[in-house]
Amino acid sequence: MDLNGKVALITGAGSGIGKASATLFASAGASVGVLSRTEDEIRRTAEEITAAGGKAIPLVADVADSEAVKRAVDRLVQEYGRLDIVFANAGINGVWAPIDELTPEEWDRTININLRGTYLTLHHAVPHLKKAGGGSVLVTASINGTRVFSNAGATAYSCTKAAQVAMVQMLALELAKHRIRVNAICPGMIDTDIQDNTQSRNTEKAEEAAEYPDGEIPLTRGKPGSSADVAELALFLASDRSKHITGTPVWIDGAESLLIG
Repeated sequence: MDLNGKVALITGAGSGIGKASATLFASAGASVGVLSRTEDEIRRTAEEITAAGGKAIPLVADVADSEAVKRAVDRLVQEYGRLDIVFANAGINGVWAPIDELTPEEWDRTININLRGTYLTLHHAVPHLKKAGGGSVLVTASINGTRVFSNAGATAYSCTKAAQVAMVQMLALELAKHRIRVNAICPGMIDTDIQDNTQSRNTEKAEEAAEYPDGEIPLTRGKPGSSADVAELALFLASDRSKHITGTPVWIDGAESLLIG
């Protein structure tokens, strides 16, 4: 898993999957631009990486803000001279509510961060990947909207995740001639703090009754996966070990989505 000489951009790197991936990429030799809209947490991520002997710079931006994302990407390339790996990981669960109660403002916020944010990250980063002669793009999608449709009220979130997979598959063809691989990681239940930015409202009105066997994650008897598990997958897809894999969604959920989809 050698990333020596590679430069990576990871969004949503202040915690969870993004932080675990940034730490792992740096330990594998990459210079990492860690991006978040929360300055204090992203500085902590960068400081922890450098304290462990890795290379990282903190980048502060709202991924839904085009100019802010461009400035962050430009700063990373100016610092390290190139860009080889892009991990568009930033996202929120947003508001989960019945469709007739979900407000346009709530819909727009989820779409803007999850889908517009992915688009803007790639829009501003891909020219640098082309200049480098190739690279790897990863996008954090989800089992929701791709295999699972039973989480009541998660329409906006699920739509963004389905669209991210479609984007990955479209861009895998578009960018293949530039030797840029594009893949999606689709986690199930992972021990991150994404629930902190989730607001559920009257979701019982949208539920369809279902009964599942004990332990909704068969592989681990109900125990969630870890951010480190997802980071290991991200490292594989970022590295040359996966050089013939592109346009592929990979579900990492311990068979959860096969049971509850």
